[in-house]
Amino acid sequence: MRLLHFLLGPALNHPPAAGSRFFRTRQRLKRALRALALALGRRPPFVVFDPSYREQLRGAPLDPLRGEKILAFLSMEHLLAGEQLTRPLPAAMKNLLLAHDPAYLESIQQNEVLTQILGTPVAPGQEEAILQLQRLMVGGTIQATRLVMAGAPFAVHLGGGFHHAGRNRGAGFCVLNDVAVAILRLRQRGFTGNVLVVDLDLHDGNGTREIFAHDPTVFTLSIHNRHWGETEAQASLSVALGDGVSDEAYLQAVEDALNKVLSTFSPSLAFFLAGADVAADDPLGNWNVSPQGVLQRDRLVLSRLRELGVPVVMVLAGGYGDRAWRYPARTLAWYLTGEPLEPPSDEVVALARMRQMAHIFGEAAEDEADWGLTEEDLFGALPSLPVQTRFLGSFSPVRVELMLERMGLLQQIRAKGFPCPTVTLELDHPLGHTLRIFGDPQKSELLLELRLARSSRVLPGFEVLSVEWLLLQNPRAQFTPERPRLPGQQHPGLGLLADVFAWLVVLCEELALDGLAFRPSHYHLAALARRHATFLYPEHAALFSAVSELLAPFSLPEASHLVHEGHVVHRETGQPVVWEAFPMVVPVSQRLREQVEGESYQRQAQAAKAALRLALRSEPR
Repeated sequence: MRLLHFLLGPALNHPPAAGSRFFRTRQRLKRALRALALALGRRPPFVVFDPSYREQLRGAPLDPLRGEKILAFLSMEHLLAGEQLTRPLPAAMKNLLLAHDPAYLESIQQNEVLTQILGTPVAPGQEEAILQLQRLMVGGTIQATRLVMAGAPFAVHLGGGFHHAGRNRGAGFCVLNDVAVAILRLRQRGFTGNVLVVDLDLHDGNGTREIFAHDPTVFTLSIHNRHWGETEAQASLSVALGDGVSDEAYLQAVEDALNKVLSTFSPSLAFFLAGADVAADDPLGNWNVSPQGVLQRDRLVLSRLRELGVPVVMVLAGGYGDRAWRYPARTLAWYLTGEPLEPPSDEVVALARMRQMAHIFGEAAEDEADWGLTEEDLFGALPSLPVQTRFLGSFSPVRVELMLERMGLLQQIRAKGFPCPTVTLELDHPLGHTLRIFGDPQKSELLLELRLARSSRVLPGFEVLSVEWLLLQNPRAQFTPERPRLPGQQHPGLGLLADVFAWLVVLCEELALDGLAFRPSHYHLAALARRHATFLYPEHAALFSAVSELLAPFSLPEASHLVHEGHVVHRETGQPVVWEAFPMVVPVSQRLREQVEGESYQRQAQAAKAALRLALRSEPR
């Protein structure tokens, strides 16, 4: 491996322009090297995860797909061997009783108790699902602990970290304390070594500290914004840094605390709660730690413990919003490669996740494809009027809903506060087949409306999946200064554009189509799609590029309004640039990719851009 890196170092470490053919070749080469390293015996960490982790608390700012996104990233970078991925079993009641009082375990079955712990209303009937999820995640931390005790130096559980749960109470989304249960289970099995809990969630690990307050063999280190209760314990260090903490102060505090603890306490096992809610972009956080700062923190902790030969169980702990997955993903990539590896865009990881799910469930889906088969499927209502019963000519209504469920789209909708999404299909519209998802069984809240057609007219000689219409909206959300109204919007977006497009690309692959085609009705939609789609015609790519350069100083909402309101004009004539929903494609087949990304296309686009002269008019028309 060192010889290969020596020979290929310049090509690997000095990236060409993103999107170029050489760039894609370089990315494939780096992934091949990682796969070769695994084949030659480098052992990745064990990863514990279960697909049921999607079933997060509805209405809470938790990303139900955080674990799946991390797995998709590791998989697409060839950093995870299949045998290293393991699923947990729910924790046995006898193990829960090691950390929690029986009366408390009885009380958490009550709706009002769970509502108080979770800080958000729990719908009647949801109590059992919440408790089963937390119990499964406790089992996940137990499983990771079992793996390191069997000889693995490092195991990561893509969940857990419920550190606010104490012996007879819970708080802050934490009902059961998984780390405490895992430690006490080891004790019951005869493990007598010292245990260190490094809790670097933004919030105080008060529950774990309370459970072990009188146990000198379990040291609880917590660095947080403020204390959540008593800090006295036989083996503990609690550091409250206040609000607005940034990289330098935070990293110094972590280093100082580790030095102080490890100078007097020698652990045989460590638990690392790698909370991502310390990051500046966390919607529930109040610190200003950068992505580089979070990664440096994790490197500091894991490197120090690895130097001492201490096996580590890492759990995710806090981290909210749809970017929280990126922080542990960076850490795991560094642990495996020894170098920083930036996770891809949301669109790329969504596509990787969809492909992963399609592969996992592909065989089962074939068996389920005939659900709902009717006499009309076989014969039609009349010989002259065949009845359309298959979405895109291939998928039964049940199969469509199964795909949406298994790809995580319906679960994400539930997590946004719509517990009973309803899927409908309209298969007799002359412009294509229409999929709608409503937020309620009464179909009063339209969340998604998607009209698709298989078409050979978009580009002669190619068959594509054409998006004739797409609406994604959250009728319960409000526009804010951070999320202002964009041209064409009646309600704020649903936040699922990348996942929907990834699913459509997977459909193209399954149907053996050349690609996905659509017409973005406004400039901001083209800008969002441009990272992974290209304009069908080079002159439109040239216009978009020229407008983007002109509007670079503005935010995307501002830029879209400037285009929509006629502020961008042709310098010579003063006429505004009119956005005409120019067609774009996501190429799937190699021949379509060559058509819209080849040298001839690039030359035409460059020539067309050189002829453009655009300016920004200060006053609207």
